[in-house]
Amino acid sequence: MNLSLYSAATGMEAQQLNLNTIANNLANVNTSGFKRSKIEFQDLLYQKPTRAAGTDSGGGNLVPTGVEVGNGTRIASTSKDFTQGQLTSTGEKLDIAIQGDGFFEVQKPDGTIGYTRDGSFKLNAQGQVVTLDGLPVLSGFQPIPSGASALTIAENGQVTVQSASGTASFRLTLTRFPNPAGLRSLGGNLYDETAASGTPETGQPGEQGYGSTIQGYKEASNVNIVEEMVNLITAQRAYEINSKSIQTSDEMLQNVAQMKR
Repeated sequence: MNLSLYSAATGMEAQQLNLNTIANNLANVNTSGFKRSKIEFQDLLYQKPTRAAGTDSGGGNLVPTGVEVGNGTRIASTSKDFTQGQLTSTGEKLDIAIQGDGFFEVQKPDGTIGYTRDGSFKLNAQGQVVTLDGLPVLSGFQPIPSGASALTIAENGQVTVQSASGTASFRLTLTRFPNPAGLRSLGGNLYDETAASGTPETGQPGEQGYGSTIQGYKEASNVNIVEEMVNLITAQRAYEINSKSIQTSDEMLQNVAQMKR
């Protein structure tokens, strides 16, 4: 069995998945609160066709190095990079960016809780703060009275609403995780808790390491186009080189098959 054929095939498959990940990052370069994915590789098992390192070669002498032949590579993970995205001004009262650590809680259609960094919020007919998909935003939000003349949100999450019935105030909360990279991506700018992410912790913005809430701003995607284009070229070249390995192995087998002539 020619291992080079199979090893190169695993390399091509891994680079195809790498390309898919990069393409998804680039496709979401303008998605608010999007966090880029980074792919990580691992080598596969090794075969030891003759002898291993440390074996006795006679007379108490040990072999310093052995013979190992690898079987290729595989994708180990596609983890999320939760570095801060750039804050862009929108001027909208219900656009809230998180500067620092934390997520907003969102009630999904099945009643469970999802988490998002996208603070592009709106009001529904009942005055409830919702996402662009109409999902209710929790995180301490209270209904906003109809016809409210002013709505201010401080960096510590303090919300002040002025309406015909007077002034009301409440404070927002943020949620964080011990390992945010372990969250499961659901699409629609939502994440779901997993055993790997750890138990969610809730706190006040600007306190105990939680981020601040910036009104009138959106957090842009943290995708760096230049970096992704470099990764794209690297993935393309790696794919080509692996295909060359398959071509070379095929030519070597062809030479062996023609030796009888």
